Amino acid sequence: MQSISAIPIITSVIGGLILFLYSIRKLSLILQRIFTSHSKKIIERFTKNIFSSILIGTLITILLGSSSAVIIITIVFINSGSLNFRQAMGIIMGSNFGTTFSSQLIALNISFYAVIILTIGFLIWMISKSKRNRKIGTVLLYFGMLFFGLFILENSVSPLNSSEQFNNWILKIDSPLKGAIIGGVITLIIQSSSATVAMLITLAKQNLIGISAALAVMLGAELGTCSDTLLAVIGGKRDAIRAGVFHLLFNFIPIILGVLFFDYFENLVTQISNSTQSQIANGHVLFSVLSVLLFLPFLNLFYRFIHFIIPNKKMK
Repeated sequence: MQSISAIPIITSVIGGLILFLYSIRKLSLILQRIFTSHSKKIIERFTKNIFSSILIGTLITILLGSSSAVIIITIVFINSGSLNFRQAMGIIMGSNFGTTFSSQLIALNISFYAVIILTIGFLIWMISKSKRNRKIGTVLLYFGMLFFGLFILENSVSPLNSSEQFNNWILKIDSPLKGAIIGGVITLIIQSSSATVAMLITLAKQNLIGISAALAVMLGAELGTCSDTLLAVIGGKRDAIRAGVFHLLFNFIPIILGVLFFDYFENLVTQISNSTQSQIANGHVLFSVLSVLLFLPFLNLFYRFIHFIIPNKKMK
C-alpha cells in the first residue's frame, strides 16, 4: 500500500473510531444521568446475593453501554457507603458479561441501518418540546451515531484487502500471547474494549483478519479496561481499592488461562459459529461466561485473599 492511498484510509478509520468512541461516551453520560438517581436504590435492593449482583451488573452495563462506567459508579457507591466489597464483586463480574451485548449487535450488521436511527433521533430531538422526549431523541441520535461510526470504519478498511503490508502485519500476530499484548495496548490507548472488539468484527467482515488473531487480540482487550478502575480507586475506601484489585484479577487470570489453553478455546468457538464476525462476538460472550464460572466457586477465597493483602486500617 503506497503512502498516498494510505492517507484517506487512515483518516477515515480515525474519523469512524472517534465517532464511535464519542458516541459511547455521550451515551454513557446521558444514561448515567437518567438512571443513576434510580440505580442506587436498585443496586442496594438487588445485590443481596452474588447471583443477583451479577445480574444487576449485566443489566446496567447493557443499559449504559460501558463496563467502565458501571464499575466507576460502583466505586462511587462503595465510597459513599451504599455498597460493600462483596456486593461489588458480583457487579464487576456482571459488567464484564454485559459488554458482550454490544459485540452481538455489531456482528448483526446493524450499522447498515445507522442512518435510520440517526434520522429518527434527530427528528425527535428537533421537533419535540418535551424534555423527556428530547432525551429519548438524544439517546437515539448517539446510538445511531455509534453505528454510523462503525459503518464508516467498515467502508474505510475495505481497500486493505489488496494491501500486502497490512496482510503481513496481521500474519505477525502468530501467537496468542502476542495478540493479547496488542489487544491490551490498543484498549489501553482508546480506553474501550467494546471499540477494540468492534474493530476486530469490522476487519473480519472484510476478511482482513482470521479467527485466531482476532480471538487473541480480544483476550488482551479485556485487560486494557482495568486502567480506568485503578485510577478511580485512588484515595478511596479500602473496599473500593479491593474492588479495583478484584477487577484486575478477574480480567488477568482468565486471560492467562485463555492464552495457555488457546487452541481448545478457539476450537470451541469455531464449533458454535459459522462466520468469523459471529465467531468473534460469540467468543467474547463465551470468554465472559467461562470467566464467571471460573471465579464463582472461589469467590470466598478471593474475598479473603484480597482482604489479607489489603487489610483494614489499624485504629490508633
